[in-house]
Amino acid sequence: MFSKSKINEPGPNADDSKPAAPAAAAPAPTAAPKQSEFKASAPKAKPPASILSADLHVTGNMKTTGDVQVEGTVEGDIRAHLLTIGESATIKGEVIADDVVINGRIVGRVRGLKVRLTSSARVEGDIIHKTIAIESGAHFEGSVQRQDDPLNSGNKGKTPVPGTE
Repeated sequence: MFSKSKINEPGPNADDSKPAAPAAAAPAPTAAPKQSEFKASAPKAKPPASILSADLHVTGNMKTTGDVQVEGTVEGDIRAHLLTIGESATIKGEVIADDVVINGRIVGRVRGLKVRLTSSARVEGDIIHKTIAIESGAHFEGSVQRQDDPLNSGNKGKTPVPGTE
């Protein structure tokens, strides 16, 4: 009924040598490209926002394609992708960003695709936007103008700052 076969016996088997060579050579190269292709198509992790702390005072213009969170004081223009102005922050200059969230104080023009003034916001200057939200309690002195392309249309009649075109 049960018999002992040569498959269970220790030692080399003539049949074992044939499949081992193709198995080691063929599947390994095909598996590696699939893994690298998967990694290439996977979304990249977004770098964290640059944070300017509350005790920092910056004089000069800043420009980045990334995200910035300001908690301190900036005397100069800021250009970023997402710009968050903290409650303790004060900006004296122009702000240009795709998304602007204002919790603190800005003295100067604001240009953004999406601009949001929270209840603690204090803005003294014009706002040029595509969409805007102003929460109850926000303080705003200036004009509001809607434009389809607020990021690039604001330089009319103004000398551009080098490197901000």
